[in-house]
Amino acid sequence: MANVEIYTTMMCGFCARAKNLLNKKSIEFDEIDVTFSDSKRQAMMARSDGRHTVPQIFINGSGIGGCDELLSLEREGRLDDLLSARAP
Repeated sequence: MANVEIYTTMMCGFCARAKNLLNKKSIEFDEIDVTFSDSKRQAMMARSDGRHTVPQIFINGSGIGGCDELLSLEREGRLDDLLSARAP
């Protein structure tokens, strides 16, 4: 099973949508809430090449982008392969 991390904030509809898809697929993920933490947000931005919007989603350490990219991977039929890969 892949290692999935998702950076979120409270009251973020895109975050909720991304988490709903992962939950629907029964995928466990680590949620990092950056709402009140500048250090966590800075870490997120460093990992995501300066992106500051949420969610930022990482599968096995590789940034895939946000909710739109996650949904695109699902529509294209590529998400399940990414999620089934073991973490290195």
